Amino acid sequence: MKYADEFRDKTIAHGLVRAIGAEADSQRAYRFMEFCGGHTHAISRYGLEDILPANVRMIHGPGCPVCVLPASRIDMAIRLAERPEITLCVYGDLMRIPGSQGKALLSAKAFGADIRMVYSTLDAIRIAEQAPNREVVFFAIGFETTTPPTAVMIRLAEKKWLKKFSVFCNHVLTPSAMHSILENPDIRDIGRVEIDGFLGPAHVSTIIGTEPYEVLAEQFGKPIVIAGFEPLDMMQAILMLVRQVKEGRHEVENQYSRAVTRKGNRRAQEEVSDIFELRDQFEWRGLGLVPHSGLKLKQAYAQFDAEKRFAMHEVRVADNPACECGAILRGVKRPVDCKLFGTVCTPEIPIGSCMVSSEGACAAHWTYGRFRDYQLRRA
Repeated sequence: MKYADEFRDKTIAHGLVRAIGAEADSQRAYRFMEFCGGHTHAISRYGLEDILPANVRMIHGPGCPVCVLPASRIDMAIRLAERPEITLCVYGDLMRIPGSQGKALLSAKAFGADIRMVYSTLDAIRIAEQAPNREVVFFAIGFETTTPPTAVMIRLAEKKWLKKFSVFCNHVLTPSAMHSILENPDIRDIGRVEIDGFLGPAHVSTIIGTEPYEVLAEQFGKPIVIAGFEPLDMMQAILMLVRQVKEGRHEVENQYSRAVTRKGNRRAQEEVSDIFELRDQFEWRGLGLVPHSGLKLKQAYAQFDAEKRFAMHEVRVADNPACECGAILRGVKRPVDCKLFGTVCTPEIPIGSCMVSSEGACAAHWTYGRFRDYQLRRA
């Protein structure tokens, strides 16, 4: 554990806090959005918000792929799973996301749907091999980090001649969502979010590199710093953001240089580009329809596309009007601003997607932040 401990050193952390305080202008506010659910979780877990200067605020963004999936796509998956000839393979945190009628995949499974929880794409391949006469569908989801494994899985399914295997593709792209937030900061019925810079995602950037963010920093004049997940990683990245704002710069900087390069993982990028192509648009919870933000299978791999194989159609639906997940994912509101948080909506009985995934802002605040709120109220 020595290597991890080096990135959690209390003395260095307080030194970084003092440096941030010295660099930050006390006469202005600093609002930085972390665009990664892992960062959101770590900020709550290590209490970083408690030690930052009062005028430096972290805003939770749509960095959880499970959270940003709209209810309409869950409805599609439930309808698919309820077909008697289909076995649906899903990751565990997808099981409890409510659809438009409050029904989740877990409920569908309880009523007899053949839904299998898997830990990897290879698990889905094994299930397809063991049941060659059943239609096996993998519920693919995630940012650029999990897209390469899906691409490799499709290539493997082709090699193994798995004729009844297909993919329900819900992979989305981070830079497109960042562009949407910066281009449309004011959203009717949700509110406005002011952002001075981004704490860029770590795992995503190991795949795509830092280069795709450069056009965003230049076009919108916002600094972006790619950060690791340890407390000192994020504190150093916040210091780098504060310095950029102070100096009037808007560049892409790489704090996580031990894992991220400018060009990223070229092999992974090639695998993805061989299998997938851009959708014209894709719906994100909290962001609406975002142009060129989702992926679909190329025509050459249409036999593995579940949406084509089963003539799936998406019908856009409204979220629960009492749930504030959309505003929370956009950074306009915090989990405690939702009237359902911790009362009607809990991890055991979630109303919104932000409470389901461990990377969701509401789940992170439930696990760590609500105790801090309790202490502050007592004080």
